Amino acid sequence: MTEFFMLDVSSITSSVSRSNFQEADLENLADMILESGGILKPLVLKKIGFEKYEVIDGHFEYYASVRAREKNPSEGEMVNSLIISSEKEEAVLKQAAVLRSAEPFDKSSTTLIKTNHSESNSTNSDFSLLEKQINNLRLELAQERQERQKLYDTIKLIESQIPKQVTPLDVFNSLSLVELTFRLRTAGFTDKKAVQVAESVDKERTKKRFESLKDVLARVKVATGKKQVKGISGEKMVDIVDSWSRILFI
Repeated sequence: MTEFFMLDVSSITSSVSRSNFQEADLENLADMILESGGILKPLVLKKIGFEKYEVIDGHFEYYASVRAREKNPSEGEMVNSLIISSEKEEAVLKQAAVLRSAEPFDKSSTTLIKTNHSESNSTNSDFSLLEKQINNLRLELAQERQERQKLYDTIKLIESQIPKQVTPLDVFNSLSLVELTFRLRTAGFTDKKAVQVAESVDKERTKKRFESLKDVLARVKVATGKKQVKGISGEKMVDIVDSWSRILFI
């Protein structure tokens, strides 16, 4: 049984060394593959494992496809392939050898042209059908890539719109003076006290980020007369954590 697929080049290997081919020739065909959107002659493969394949015929085209993928991973990722069953391997190899050794028709021989006219038409028809199938698969692949990209963009957009929860310590370390004052007011501070505490927080965190809420309690001071006293009591910090844990999203 023979099946036609578009396969990832990285899932294919060859028993023939790449050094058997001229790099200049591989480079030239790789450029043509990228320019035309794929190889015209499918690789003939056999399955050797889960999503793993080995080249039976088309080693040169395979290495050119590998080079195309090296040059442009997004455009040279997939390759046209015919996958044969193990019992057909010997027959396919014989056919490939005959095709490689076949001489071109003698255009000066009218008799030869007439004799092979029907066979030539049949062959051309087969190649036209195969080329049509390849083009259809390329179109489907391009559409699939576009759909994947649209889905990816949609997911990223949704993720960007999901509010992220922040901790009270994050608020003390990162919110602007105005935003912090507003947050303190939501926790029950008077307008004046909220401003004083926010200013003290801003002053302290410019020196060094707060490492914990206990650190905030120890360092945040406000003026009461001529004295500097704690800006936030332990009891008030409990109120802050309780209040902010319900509403703190950015």
